[in-house]
Amino acid sequence: MKLTTKGRFAVTAMIDLALRQDGGPVALASISERQKISLSYLEQLFGKLRRHALVTSVRGPGGGYCLAKPLADVSVADIIRAVDEPLDATKCGGMANCHDDEPCMTHLLWTSLTTRMLDYLSSVNLAELVDQQRDRPDVKALQASRMIQTPTRRPRRTISLVTA
Repeated sequence: MKLTTKGRFAVTAMIDLALRQDGGPVALASISERQKISLSYLEQLFGKLRRHALVTSVRGPGGGYCLAKPLADVSVADIIRAVDEPLDATKCGGMANCHDDEPCMTHLLWTSLTTRMLDYLSSVNLAELVDQQRDRPDVKALQASRMIQTPTRRPRRTISLVTA
């Protein structure tokens, strides 16, 4: 099993979103610029993440994406599954028909590895990954020097409708 770019980029983009969503919706263009991920590729990934209810989108000026769930409720496995990343170390896709319609000699080994990978990725959530990023010495130094600024939330206009 090899984790592809799709899964890596999805997890990276979700961490970026989680780090910055306190300032309101985060534009994919800003994630694209910071993480050096193609904007069109991010749009595809976030479409899948939205369909799996991991993110919500906000349209219009100042729009972008926000997490749909608390950080602690989003696991790495959830993100990888949402973008259709296969998490299976077996050659047969778990069908046990690897060798002439029978399990191969190493089928149980690869099945066990798949189970352990899923267990591990399910145990790691966005809250932990965000905390790791915030605790990095280089990030703390940038925050201290104000090179990284938290965007301020725009005040929302309210429109009152008076009915007679």
